[in-house]
Formats: sequence, structure tokens, C-alpha cells
Amino acid sequence: MNVEHAPTARTKSRERHNSAPLHGRWIVLARGVWITLVIFTLAIVFASLPVYLALLQTPCAGSTCGFQQLAPEQVGTLKGIGLSLGDYTASTLTLTLALMVVCLGVSTMIIWRRSDDRMAFIVALFLVTLGPFAVIENVSASPSPWQVPNECLGFLFTGLFPLVFSLFPTGQFVPHWTRWTIVVFLAVNVPFTFLPALNTLHISAVSLGFLVGIGSLAILVVVQLYRYRRVSSLLERQQTKWVVFGFAVPITCIVLGIVPYLMFPVLAVPGSLYLLAYAAVQDFLLLLIPLSFGFAMLRYRLWDIDALINRTLVYGTLTVILTAVYVGLIIGLSALLRSIISYDSGVAIVLSTLAISLLFQPLRRRIQRIIDRRFYRSKYDAAKTVAAFSATLRQEVDLEQLRQQLLAVVQETMQPAFISLWLRQSHPIASRGEPTHTELDPLQATQALTSATNTIEPSGLVKEEPHG
Repeated sequence: MNVEHAPTARTKSRERHNSAPLHGRWIVLARGVWITLVIFTLAIVFASLPVYLALLQTPCAGSTCGFQQLAPEQVGTLKGIGLSLGDYTASTLTLTLALMVVCLGVSTMIIWRRSDDRMAFIVALFLVTLGPFAVIENVSASPSPWQVPNECLGFLFTGLFPLVFSLFPTGQFVPHWTRWTIVVFLAVNVPFTFLPALNTLHISAVSLGFLVGIGSLAILVVVQLYRYRRVSSLLERQQTKWVVFGFAVPITCIVLGIVPYLMFPVLAVPGSLYLLAYAAVQDFLLLLIPLSFGFAMLRYRLWDIDALINRTLVYGTLTVILTAVYVGLIIGLSALLRSIISYDSGVAIVLSTLAISLLFQPLRRRIQRIIDRRFYRSKYDAAKTVAAFSATLRQEVDLEQLRQQLLAVVQETMQPAFISLWLRQSHPIASRGEPTHTELDPLQATQALTSATNTIEPSGLVKEEPHG
């Protein structure tokens, strides 16, 4: 067996661990704090459930409507489609409890598996307060015996949110001055949390609080961009991608959901069924946030996020384009058919559906190529290089020349730390002194290279051992 090594310029990426892990009594203390917060949160939430259910079952009017409360017009719309206010209450409570269960489950897994990681501990606390967000938002805004405890939970959530994004994913403030952003943000939010009257009495104070909140969020975004591009290791970048994906999908859907009723004001009337469906989708998409934190902190299948983002970009763009084309075709064909034959909307719908079915695959392939070329350039170029090498194999007969080309292609596409090429012996050695012959199967070489190229990470490293 002949072995050829080709060193490369790229060195292995080394995983950087948390520089301040927890040890000994600090782990015990962290677990104790987490258990205390879980018990405190569950006790307040379950004690507040009667107040929460009463709010959901009470129609509101105008500015008095709280979070998730329905106006009388919306209640009438539900009755028109055969649903009652009790059905709405049951579905909303189910989504709220589902978010609580998922958040608490992910938080428990993080504490169980990563108790020695300070960043994981803070994320676990944040998820405990994120789960009952809907209950906290409703009960803290209405007079009840449980208003103050819910306000305390809400303030804890408000404090943990910027803290997590200032420290993530290393558990350190980068740059160091970002810690003062948290102090200013909390100092401004204390009066607005525990003195709700300020929200209506002092307009200038409300404006100050709003500006501080927006400014803090903008700083967090800039800090995360700086950390991602200048500080984070390869592993930390994958963790950041998971969390950004978990927040980006709900935010994108919320923004896109606003567009239809801005274009068609009839969708925004108080009795619109669209607003009810829009709110339900928002509540469901919040489940992505704890799941993304779970993947990021447990480091489970971190590399799958690149394929997930790719598919989301492709099919999200495809859905938007096809929806716009479908609506445009129905409107245009309806107007055309009205002038030619007796108006029949069914014909326009059938023709539009056939057009969409014909456009789906060509448009999907086109969007896939554009996104790969724009956002996944290294893998796109690697695929083109492998395709060119496959064409060369059909004409190349010189084994030495083929060996050099194969090493060059692997170096260009995967950029590993080193390359080892095994040349299979065609026949075993019969007796001492007989020459040995080596051969390189072109088909096997192409298949091995294509398989290895599909495992390329964003850094160019290979997850699996090279094929022989």
C-alpha cells in the first residue's frame, strides 16, 4: 500500500472551552438556585391560572384589551365558524402550557448535562422564566392578588433576556463595557415594571424607557455581530446560528404577517379571522426559541443548522413567490375570463393551480442555485470542482497524473489538515521479488470524493475519515 501525504496551509480548528467553568460547591449552588426558581415560578403560575383563564374568557373593549384577550367582534367571528370563547380559551391555554413544558424540559436537560457551564446555567434560568410569559404578561397587567409576584417574574425575565445575549455563547462580556448596558437597561425598567401608572401619566418617561429598550437591543445585535465575526470559534459560531435561527423564524413570520393587513385593511378590522390565526401562529412559533437554545447549549447536531437554514431560505422564498404568483394569476385570469366568457372563478383557480404545479420544481432548483451561490459559496464551488474532476476521469489514463489531480481536488474542496491517499494493490504478492501493481478505480475515486464533499463544514473541515 502506497501512502501519500499532502500537508495543507489550514490547521485544525480547536474548540475553545468556557474560560470560567463552575466547580464543586458552585455547581451545587447553581443547581439549588435553579430548583428554587423552578418551584417559585410553577407555584406563581399555577396559582395565577384562574385569573389567567378568567381574562381569556372575558371580552374586552378598545384600549382595555390585554394580551391574548378577544374583542366582542372577534368573539362573534368565532361563533360564525362554529367555535366558542371556551374553545379559544382551551386552545390558548394548551399552547401556553406547551411552551412551559418545552422550556422547562430543555432547561432541565441543560442543567443535567451542562451544570459546570456558567453560560448554560444562565440560559437554563432564562428558559424557566420564558415558559410562562403569556401568564405573566396577562396577570401582571390586571389587578389581582398575584399581580406583584407576576411582576417580579416579569422583571426577572426582562433582566435575563439582555444578560443571555450579552454573554452568549462564551459566558463572558465581549467587549467588557457591555455589562454597563445591562445595568442601565435594568435601572430604567424598574419603575416601569413595579409602577404601571408611569406608563400612562408621564409621556416623556415612557419615551425614555422606549428609547433605552430599543438602544439596548441595537447594542446587543451589534455586539453579537462583532463577537461572531471577530471572537467566536467555529463551534461557537454554530451555537450562535442555532439561537439566531430560533429567533429569526418567529420574527420573520410576524413581520410578514403584518404585510397582508397593511395591504388589505379589511383584514385588520376587529372581527377579522385573520388576526386570530395570526396570533395562534405567533404562539406556536415561540416553541422554536427553547428548542434552538437546547441544540446550541447541548451541542447536539450543531452542524445540521446549515442545512436547516438552507432549506428554510429555499422553501420560504419559494412559498412567498408562489403565493404572490398564485394570487396574481387568480386576479388576472378572473378579469380576463370575465371579459371573454361568463365569469367563473373556478376556472381561474384551476388554471392558476396548474401553473403553480408546473413552476414549482424549476423555480425551486433556480432558487436553490442562487442561494448556494450567494450564501454557501464554498460548497457551491466545491460541487463544481468535483463535477469538473469527474469529467476529467473519463479521459485521464496516467495513474501518476490522476493521483496528483485527486490530491489537488481534495485540497481545494475540503482543505483538510492533511491528505492521505491509499492506492489499492490489484494483485497480492505471489513471491518475493515480484513487482506489485497499484490501481486507482476512477469510479470509486469520484464516489468517495463526492461523498466526502457533502460533509464539508463551513470551515472546510471534514467530519468523516476520507474513503480509501
